[in-house]
Amino acid sequence: MVIKTTPEMGITHLGPGLSFYSTPSMVQHFEQLCLRLLQPYLDEGEGTVGVRVEVKHLAPTPIGQKVRVRAKLQEGEGRRYLFWVEAHNEAGVKIGEGVHERRVIDVARFAARATTGEA
Repeated sequence: MVIKTTPEMGITHLGPGLSFYSTPSMVQHFEQLCLRLLQPYLDEGEGTVGVRVEVKHLAPTPIGQKVRVRAKLQEGEGRRYLFWVEAHNEAGVKIGEGVHERRVIDVARFAARATTGEA
């Protein structure tokens, strides 16, 4: 998946004119890609939720550059799926890597549990 970074995806705390692709944006893109990869295999009424993210943000990427996000399924057992994820900027520099775990859920049951406050 290729993303063109936008100002909304950037950090702002380093000062004016210094905006780089943020770690939360990178994590969001990892999650979106893994969600897309699992979607065709879900039954009616199922969805997936992220349950673990462990990433390293390795290098800065100026806003405006494109980022390529990749994911590879490492393990799939029952309702649990573990992905290796990585991101490179348009200069070819690896800017992030890690693991992301998703679980398949029954959406109606999940929503009901959330509204009642069950764990």
